[in-house]
Amino acid sequence: MRYMFIIHADYDQGGPTPELMEAMHEMAEREIAAGRMVFDGGLAPPAVVGKKLRVKGRKVMVIDGPFAETKEVIAGFAVFDLPDLAAAEASARAFLDLHTEHAPGWEGVMEVREIAGSQVQMIRGRAA
Repeated sequence: MRYMFIIHADYDQGGPTPELMEAMHEMAEREIAAGRMVFDGGLAPPAVVGKKLRVKGRKVMVIDGPFAETKEVIAGFAVFDLPDLAAAEASARAFLDLHTEHAPGWEGVMEVREIAGSQVQMIRGRAA
């Protein structure tokens, strides 16, 4: 099963320490080599130029950034191919352990969500 890990962080804490970045890259390399991590990525802070698209009153509106920073935002994500939710929880815990070890005082939340099959796969009768 595939799981998306979504890390929520407070940008007021500053970015990750160099030690944390190195530890995260080492972990990602191990997980990719083992065939468990499909891909990952960090997201730029909300103050960086971006766009939001919103549907309201049957119209699509485009809102240009940069956006005012909020206290807690999605800072990054990863997609893993793991046997079950228990394995996903263990992997997410290992990632957060890197934060407690290499970024003392860091606080955040890791959301672990199973990825549902795509409509194309479901139509063709294949599981995600």
